[in-house]
Amino acid sequence: MSADSYRRRVNTINKVIAGLQRIGIVFGPMQMLTVHGRRTGRLLTFPIAVNELDGRRYIVQAFPKAAWVANARAADTVTLTRGRKAATARLIEVPVDERRPLLRELVAMSPASVGNRFVTTGLSDSPTPDGVAAAADRIALFRVEPA
Repeated sequence: MSADSYRRRVNTINKVIAGLQRIGIVFGPMQMLTVHGRRTGRLLTFPIAVNELDGRRYIVQAFPKAAWVANARAADTVTLTRGRKAATARLIEVPVDERRPLLRELVAMSPASVGNRFVTTGLSDSPTPDGVAAAADRIALFRVEPA
């Protein structure tokens, strides 16, 4: 599957996830990330997976040039919504050297599709835990902290 067709498929699934979240149905690690646009100032909302790694919560970039990444870098705070519960949070970008073990853990504890996603989207050359960890300089990773 090409990166473009994969992206279209994910966008379709994200619309379903957003609709379910709005009516209070949640599943897996999915939450809605709301952040002010860095250029427009408008509130933008993205379905996002919040993963627990090493006892903390993290959000990992899944696509190159993801708009939420640039907006999160520019924002002081974001809102994370799960079903009908919302909380303000700070997203702290993890330095590249600290990302490697976290990305390795994420891929090692997840289904193979997680590692494959990084390859399909062009962020990693290999779907293995070590392969994704080696691509840490291309994969943004944010720690979720209370605001």
